[in-house]
Amino acid sequence: MANGWVVHQAETAEAYDILAKDPLNGEYAKIQVKSVRKRDDRGGDLVICARKGNGAVYDRSEADYVVGVWAVDGEIPRVWILENRMCGEYWASEARASERWVELSIALNRDLYAESAGVTAQ
Repeated sequence: MANGWVVHQAETAEAYDILAKDPLNGEYAKIQVKSVRKRDDRGGDLVICARKGNGAVYDRSEADYVVGVWAVDGEIPRVWILENRMCGEYWASEARASERWVELSIALNRDLYAESAGVTAQ
């Protein structure tokens, strides 16, 4: 939302977590939100496990994007969005995560909302 996405909350059970309107192209996207974990068995890489409760991967009809949220105690969470390539895991080193995935700012940008409403932010 801090990046201008308009979010819809489903009133029925859906495979995706969020249905959101892209601020650039106006199209809706189905988004699955997952935790990012630092895995010692992967050399300390950051890993997003993108599987359903039954172990199956999300197909494109269920999620267009995967959003990974990395929350470390005492630090501001980091959030990345990546296209659903129907993988069970997405991984990257901490140093290269923002090269492999698109990092989203979680800071509210009031100018985005002012522009869409046609007013000047103060």
